[in-house]
Amino acid sequence: MGEALNARTAPAECRYEPDRLVPVLGEKWIPRNGKCLASARRFVRDVAADWDAADDVPEVAELLASELVTNALTHGAEAVPAASTIRISVSREQELIVVAVYDSCIVLPRVRRAGHLDTCGRGLAIVQTFSHNWGWTITPCGKSVWFQLVAWP
Repeated sequence: MGEALNARTAPAECRYEPDRLVPVLGEKWIPRNGKCLASARRFVRDVAADWDAADDVPEVAELLASELVTNALTHGAEAVPAASTIRISVSREQELIVVAVYDSCIVLPRVRRAGHLDTCGRGLAIVQTFSHNWGWTITPCGKSVWFQLVAWP
């Protein structure tokens, strides 16, 4: 759909839709409940490991997915019914593993500058630092925030 942009140079304009023909390696739906964060992290790590992603990719994917799911649980929850769900999708595009987190909120993500004493506001900066690319896509039911890692060099 759109051209993949490097999130380090244009995070606010980074719209990207994975190719519809890429294999989905796994999907998981969780309720909008913080108790499900550990399950979402394990899911992403296990899918990456099951598909033989390189070296530390399962652990990095787990960390970055944790940041995106946490954002969906906290920021995506505003003005959204409590019964809504969050979907996590793991797919493969050539050498890249792509993890996307979908929520029903249309508020776009933005990287914040957290102060030294701030206890939050670093999640997307972590995703930006450790991913190959990252971005967001508006969907008919909200948005997805995604990241890519080189998993099969």
